Amino acid sequence: MSLKEIFCQDNAISILQRGFAADKMPHAYIFAGAEGVGKFKAAREWAKMLLCEKPVIEKDFADSCGACESCRLFEADSHPDFNLIYKELLEFTKDNKGKKTPVDLAIDVIREFLIEKISTKPTLSKRKVYVISEAERLNASSQNAMLKALEEPPDYCTIILLCTRTERLLATTKSRCRTIRFLRIDTEKIIDRLKEMGLEGKKAQYFAQLSQGSLGQACQWARLELAGANIYKTKKELLGSLATYKLAECLTLAEQLLENGKKIAAAWQEIESATSKTDINRKAQKILIQIIISALHDAMKINIAGPQTIINSDQQAQIKSIAERFSSEQSAEKIADAYKTMHWIESNVNEKLIFEQLLLNLVVSDIIKV
Repeated sequence: MSLKEIFCQDNAISILQRGFAADKMPHAYIFAGAEGVGKFKAAREWAKMLLCEKPVIEKDFADSCGACESCRLFEADSHPDFNLIYKELLEFTKDNKGKKTPVDLAIDVIREFLIEKISTKPTLSKRKVYVISEAERLNASSQNAMLKALEEPPDYCTIILLCTRTERLLATTKSRCRTIRFLRIDTEKIIDRLKEMGLEGKKAQYFAQLSQGSLGQACQWARLELAGANIYKTKKELLGSLATYKLAECLTLAEQLLENGKKIAAAWQEIESATSKTDINRKAQKILIQIIISALHDAMKINIAGPQTIINSDQQAQIKSIAERFSSEQSAEKIADAYKTMHWIESNVNEKLIFEQLLLNLVVSDIIKV
């Protein structure tokens, strides 16, 4: 892959290129944007170009040559001057071997894989590049620990923070970095990509709309679907249940969601064996909650503006039933409750309790229409 192949992020790449052409590159960047819009791929390709022995420059566009030793090592994931920092590295720190991967990106990871290594000169290339994945998970201690590295890194060093929620970064962190915005991708372009992967029309349209402009998420769900995770079938059954279910069915439906989450997680583990099992379980649970949120959002839209384009256009009857059950204001409150449930998932609350509480909120309420 090359920088020219980064999908639908021309503005972000253009900003990077202008800085390189003017020899005014910052020492630290924040690549900001929703999950799955190309931040990680852009960071990798930008690092590859910076580390390249003979970058190719055509019409003021710099890219890696793809042929030098640096590029070959980079593509083999063995470049000595490229450093990817992520929370799972905690297990490889001095005092945390065998520990469970935490939600936060721990200070020990930042100390041992950034601060202690940053002063070491490049081994092969003229530069060193550090990419910090999920920078929104950096707690205050981790961010404070790396402030000096962000403010006064060696001349040969570039640091890139990948962040989905910049409001979680300290002002002192943001002030030391150049923020590059990565935009959401057009739904039709995502649909085309999913069809190229082999997903049939209705499924491609659904996953593209559910992703809300995140090509990475949509492609990930498509891979899971093609691997037999049956997310689309699960959503069809779930919306059918939500349209009619009663209090007596709540615990049974929660059990079904728990089982479906486990099946999705099992397929996910096959595809991404390097990702921690805990993280995969969280992601699988979040998909089910996103499906519920999409149904409530569709119901709210119908109540406000009548029939129109909705995410679950293949189940309009079920969405109409949910819209009849909740007013637009009530749907909005239920959506807020569902997003709170997302936070519980991050806090390692028992998943069975999470689904039970979520479903109880949808059926046991004095605001349900009678």
